[in-house]
Amino acid sequence: MPKTRPPVHSLVLIDASQAVPLWRQIYEQIRAAISSGRLAAGVRLPASRALASDLVVSRNSVTAAYAQLRAEGYLVQRGRVGTFVATLAPDRVEMGARAPRARSKTAHTVATRRQLSRVAAMAMTAAERRPRGDRGLPVPFRIGDPAIDVFPVRVWSRLVARSWRNGRVPLGYLDPAGSRTLREAIAEYLSGSRGVRCEWQQVFIVSGTQQAVDLAIRLVLSPGDAVWIEDPCYSGARSAIDASGLTAVSVPVDGEGISVDDGLRLEPKARGVYVTPSHQFPLGAVMSVSRRMALLGWAASADAWIIEDDYDSEFRYASRPLPSLQGLDEQGRVIYVGTFSKTLFPGLRVGYLVSPPGLVDAFQAAFALGGRYASADAQLVVTEFITEGHFERHLRRMRALYAARQAALLTYAQGQLSEWLDVSPSAAGLHLIGWIRDRGSSAAKIIERAAEAGVELRALSHYTQRMPKHDAILLGYAAFTPAVMEAATRRLRGALAGRRASGARARA
Repeated sequence: MPKTRPPVHSLVLIDASQAVPLWRQIYEQIRAAISSGRLAAGVRLPASRALASDLVVSRNSVTAAYAQLRAEGYLVQRGRVGTFVATLAPDRVEMGARAPRARSKTAHTVATRRQLSRVAAMAMTAAERRPRGDRGLPVPFRIGDPAIDVFPVRVWSRLVARSWRNGRVPLGYLDPAGSRTLREAIAEYLSGSRGVRCEWQQVFIVSGTQQAVDLAIRLVLSPGDAVWIEDPCYSGARSAIDASGLTAVSVPVDGEGISVDDGLRLEPKARGVYVTPSHQFPLGAVMSVSRRMALLGWAASADAWIIEDDYDSEFRYASRPLPSLQGLDEQGRVIYVGTFSKTLFPGLRVGYLVSPPGLVDAFQAAFALGGRYASADAQLVVTEFITEGHFERHLRRMRALYAARQAALLTYAQGQLSEWLDVSPSAAGLHLIGWIRDRGSSAAKIIERAAEAGVELRALSHYTQRMPKHDAILLGYAAFTPAVMEAATRRLRGALAGRRASGARARA
């Protein structure tokens, strides 16, 4: 007697309390069922309306999940007959052959999480969506990596050697908030370059943006509180918010930054907001003055907090870096976050958080309790790198270098990839956006072809909570010489052209 296949709705477990959108939950679980063999090739899936009824969700959630699965080749539409599971590629068949082991591991994970608190389980789920392990050497066109190939290593190593030789590196316990001299140097730098209004006591040293955002939301927000986040949004901040048990409310971004009106419509009683106003990640929008004032006004009236992530504001090519949102704050509502990962090098793991005056004592207590801080020699060397003028010289050099590298990538992309991507210049940042010209094309397929050519791409939809009407590809340029980028664009063109040719042969 043939084995009966389980109904599709029994393979999908919806959890409305999760921050993960319902359509993505449906998409991920159906994809896993297909890859593992629980849904075999040729199986007909229920109509979107029927599955939505079985799962008690909106039909839009199911249609969005089906659309993404079709775009990635997991499902095929056969006219009016219905939607069917596609024939799996060999690598996906192999994945299915390993299903029992994967299922056992999943069962173990679930069993473990049942012994954890709700917040701990959320933290594990959020961590799974983040990249793991050593990223290794930069791969074209990976985003987020600075040009470590031109970092002034000799200057840095001389400062390190001098600090140890002169016996000025403290060997005992440090102030958990960070070295006073470094905090003073950062306060002076931020005042002059970013318009941040603060005393050195408001500056706290952290290991990077992730820790700063995590500490800020844990200090001023409680599990269950609603928080506005930009859509699209930096995934690290989203993970920190999810891991803290907060309710993330995705607010659309337009050419002026996060839409305050949409935020009020979606969740007027939110207790906080995470924003990147000087250079929105990943779209690059600059928050207008009127939008900034509206956001500050809302925070004051709603007794809410603003976390301002100023992650790469130094790299602006058409004008001077824009003043911070914090500098406009008259109510003490903005928690300002910055990092040296982009301006110096990622492995340094030194960043900073600027507390509003009314939260200084609370942050001091939180840092004393946590006891986490950057190493003493790293703090000392960063201090001297700033105070001796090396930092400003390095930034001037990097602005010129990144502007040249962006121009080079723009030339190569427009010459080699214009058939597939519409790439335009950007006034700031370390990456460009290539809008997919053919809206019927799948970002996933382009990324898959790119990987075969040794090129690393990331889709705009990776950072969104709603499926974008028009997807795009992010192209990082900061870490790559023009020669490397030219070779990479040629390989990528070859891979994409090969896909088009093979598609034409299949239709013939």
